[in-house]
Amino acid sequence: MSATELLNKLPAAFKADEAAGTNCTLQLKTSEPTYVTIKDSTCTVTQGTTDNADVTVTMEDDDLVQMLKGELNGMTAFMTGKLQIDGDMILTQKVFGLFDSSKLA
Repeated sequence: MSATELLNKLPAAFKADEAAGTNCTLQLKTSEPTYVTIKDSTCTVTQGTTDNADVTVTMEDDDLVQMLKGELNGMTAFMTGKLQIDGDMILTQKVFGLFDSSKLA
C-alpha cells in the first residue's frame, strides 16, 4: 500500500472521541505532499501543501506507512532520523495517537 493510499484511510481510522479540543493542521512531506486537518473532532486529508501547518513531518513513504501501521515506533523513527519534525513534537505525538492503526492495515 502506498503512503497516499494509507493517508486517504486516515479519516476512517480517526478516533474522534479522543480529539475533542484538538484543532491543528499537520503537513506531511512525502513523495506526494499531503496535509491532515483536525478540526471540531473531524479529520480531513488533502493532497498538496498548506501555508498554515502547525507541524511539518518529513518522512520516506515506506517509513510513514510502517509508522502508521504500528510497525515502526515514532520515537525510534525520530531518534534514527527517519522522522523529522518541524514544530511542536508533543502535538505531533498527540495527532498520530488519534488514529487506530488496526484500521489502516
